[in-house]
Amino acid sequence: MAITDKHRHILEKAEELFAVKGYSGTSVRDIAQAAKVNLAMVSYYFGSKEKLMETLFKERISLMQLKIETLLKNETLSPIQKVELVIDEYIAKVLDKQLFYKIMLCEMAQRKNRVVINYIRDIKLNYANMMQSLVQEGQQKKFFRKNIDIMLLMNTMTGTVTQMIMNKEIYREFNTLKKMPEEAFDLQLKNILGNHIKQIFKTLLEYEG
Repeated sequence: MAITDKHRHILEKAEELFAVKGYSGTSVRDIAQAAKVNLAMVSYYFGSKEKLMETLFKERISLMQLKIETLLKNETLSPIQKVELVIDEYIAKVLDKQLFYKIMLCEMAQRKNRVVINYIRDIKLNYANMMQSLVQEGQQKKFFRKNIDIMLLMNTMTGTVTQMIMNKEIYREFNTLKKMPEEAFDLQLKNILGNHIKQIFKTLLEYEG
């Protein structure tokens, strides 16, 4: 079944609830009430809460995966350019879908729901495999050093970005930026994070640029 505007409306309301109450603490009835639809409609569109969560993960992740896969196949870009574009893309995605990444962090910390943990594991492994392909390309072309720990490299990026964005109000307060408009602050944070992580990657991969 194709994803419609009604699907997306229900998914958005479910995402808001999952971010506040957690997956286990949110019922299908809660989702139906928040979306102002009846229970039967949620069941018709998704079948179950598990399937709804699966659809949410696919919706939030699939576009980014497609962008990265397309980027990896672009022969006009050097491995260094690809790495830096992956970093930019990931930061932009987390900033755009902050509720979703909050859900991921909370569910990983609680580890109560095996279905959700499996979704997250699959996402992380998929990202790691894509990063491994990119690093191997750079190694073959003599851009990157050998013996790169792919999972550590990935966690350096994902952990730094998600923790910073989830705790951005503390960053704002510490740097006296509380009066800055949200949109302007997010743009500044995106640039700061991008430059910071790219510098770390340059050190870890040992390339000049």
